[in-house]
Amino acid sequence: MTGLRAHNDQPLNFFWFIPTHGDGRYLGSGEQQRPPEFDYFKQVAQAVDRLGYGGVLLPTGQNCEDSWITAAGLATATERLKFLVALRPGVTTPAFAARQTAGLDRLSNGRLLLNVVVGGNPVELAGDGVFLPHDERYAQAREFLDIWSALVEGKSVDYDGRYYQVKGGRLDFLPVQRPRPPLYFGGSSEAGHELAAEQVELYLTWGEPLAQVKEKIDAVRARAAAKGRRMRFGIRLHFIVRETEDEAWAAADKLISRISDDQIASAQERFLKEMDSVGQRRMSALHGGRRDKLVVAPNLWAGVGLVRGGAGTALVGDPKAVAARLSEYQALGIDTVIGSGYPHLEESYRVAELLFPELGLGAARRAPRDEIANEFAVGHHGAARLQASS
Repeated sequence: MTGLRAHNDQPLNFFWFIPTHGDGRYLGSGEQQRPPEFDYFKQVAQAVDRLGYGGVLLPTGQNCEDSWITAAGLATATERLKFLVALRPGVTTPAFAARQTAGLDRLSNGRLLLNVVVGGNPVELAGDGVFLPHDERYAQAREFLDIWSALVEGKSVDYDGRYYQVKGGRLDFLPVQRPRPPLYFGGSSEAGHELAAEQVELYLTWGEPLAQVKEKIDAVRARAAAKGRRMRFGIRLHFIVRETEDEAWAAADKLISRISDDQIASAQERFLKEMDSVGQRRMSALHGGRRDKLVVAPNLWAGVGLVRGGAGTALVGDPKAVAARLSEYQALGIDTVIGSGYPHLEESYRVAELLFPELGLGAARRAPRDEIANEFAVGHHGAARLQASS
């Protein structure tokens, strides 16, 4: 098919995004905006389910509809799609989260994935009653995941830690996936790398230039190997794919055409002053708030990050160029892509119709419903130990 298979016999896992904070054709503008309504989320989810995407990410935060409730609704309206929902240490208790996990995994017939979100905005966290400094939040998350993992794996739990105490904890109803649904996580700090290497199956990075992504992957992989574990890796990117390069770059320019310089300055100041996220600082540093510094690597454009926090880069180009860039990431060890585009319904079709043929993906490759299984059956926390022969 393409160079994407040169580095890996398996095609990429390609997920999409449910815009639970709203959607539209222009960033930073109320023009042609779509409110965050469940019927629209369902349209997007059912479209990507039919188009052959493997799953969807549901974001979390004060400006988003709740990812668990939304996923529960969407699970009953889809057949194959997996749901990557936020697991929030500090915001909820590990025992309550374990019951939610088991319930949603059963409801979805084993289609639940968990995205560990420690949080990088102290202002928002304070609104949730979380006041721990950056590195302590990761220490708390470690205790949370120790308890949560034991419960969803069917163990009885007595735990006396710094942040949590549990006496006689157990689940009477276990999840479908055994030993538990897999954990995803993205964090660019040293504390984040350590938590990923110790606790999760798949480490996510935002879309940075190849050298920076390689640096993070190498660091996390080395930490995991020192603990006797293997890691998988994914990348979070926006996509602007068109039949020609000129059309794609014109669409990129149009997406940010309603953003004022004042909006950019205000957003960048907020990101740097309110947030203690290392990943967010790395995103902002790619462009420095400047419109003339948005192409940060071949086909990698940082325009989304002018006003959007979190993932702020897009791959822009024709299908062959974008597939080539993904091949380069795959060569570093990336096996999962979580994509998005504005608006998300229409762009899910563009990516599937234009890019998927270059990646060997599409509706024709979907597994029958009864073949859906835990993609981490041999990669969970206990079974991911490195073998002596590897």
